[in-house]
Amino acid sequence: MKAKVYFMREITPENVVRLYHALGVSLPGRVAVKVHTGEKGNQNFLRPEFWRPMVEEVHGTVVECNTAYGDAAGGVRDHTESHRKLLEEHGWTKYFDVDLMDAEGPDAVFPIPNGKILKENRVGRHLLNYDSMLVLAHFKGHPMGGYGGALKQLAIGCASRAGKALIHSAGKTDDRFKTWQQHASSVVFPEAMADAASSIVAHFQGKIAYINVMKNLSVDCDCCEVAEDPCMQDIGMLASLDPVAIDQACMDLIVHSDDPGRDHFLERVNSRNGIHTIEAAADLGFGTRGYERIDL
Repeated sequence: MKAKVYFMREITPENVVRLYHALGVSLPGRVAVKVHTGEKGNQNFLRPEFWRPMVEEVHGTVVECNTAYGDAAGGVRDHTESHRKLLEEHGWTKYFDVDLMDAEGPDAVFPIPNGKILKENRVGRHLLNYDSMLVLAHFKGHPMGGYGGALKQLAIGCASRAGKALIHSAGKTDDRFKTWQQHASSVVFPEAMADAASSIVAHFQGKIAYINVMKNLSVDCDCCEVAEDPCMQDIGMLASLDPVAIDQACMDLIVHSDDPGRDHFLERVNSRNGIHTIEAAADLGFGTRGYERIDL
């Protein structure tokens, strides 16, 4: 059966809420809202004012985790104290309750019995405090994964520092200071991301929804201190209950675009084998690449 993916071309905060309602779901209990809050110096991330109506609609708590950069790699989100300061500087704490889920240990460990690469995923333990999740993804490129969307938010986004190290090293180490010396190949890294994403989907057991916003389409991620400026015009917004279908639909919109920046964007995706994350996730069975796009 094909998944339903809803699409709106006009990008506004109010339309994000409309997209969510088109899904016909009501996320129960305490809702974790996963966003990318932006690295210090990054110019492309979607600001809290943009997401505010949607977060308020579900009475959600914005959730994040620390990064695994290591002290020499730049960025300030790899330490709880400096990460919290940046969350305040970027305005997130002005509008929302913000939960840095791995601010205190130990991590929660989710088993991945049928994983391609990983046998477990380590996430911020506060994730256990939530009944459902809304994944709000800024769809764009990525220096390592090729692209970032719903699947990356589930995988890297929910992982603790140790969990991020395991994903990036394809299970070789949970030491963030050794991760970058053991970074996985463009085959096993996407598979490790798919494995980690599958464990989050399994944890919430259907109480999870996804919105991707195709705006500020840079080849770089919001985790980059110095990101390349967007190379394509904004495309629109999508919503689905299927994380594989929504990322596939975004990639199809890129591929079929006549934007002059399309080839540059796709070079980033293809040179990192980014589509393999979608392939691996579909193979794991927690989503489908087949979808019906419904334009609103």
